[in-house]
Amino acid sequence: MPRIDFPLDRSHVALNDLLRLAGLADSGGAGKALVAAGAVRVDGKVELRKTCKIRGGQVVTLGDAAIHVQADPAP
Repeated sequence: MPRIDFPLDRSHVALNDLLRLAGLADSGGAGKALVAAGAVRVDGKVELRKTCKIRGGQVVTLGDAAIHVQADPAP
């Protein structure tokens, strides 16, 4: 399973935007379509909320790719 480490530079990112920023969707709209189709899991559970807030420490999977969201360490 390909692992993508995604450094989060804010408190959260919308799920559809994360898919785009990680390179798994061509656009936010394409990310929304993937979520609506039930193809995306957050921490092992199917997530159907397109703009679900994803925070540091969570793992998002799509197919065989896993995005590990890493919280930005506090200064």
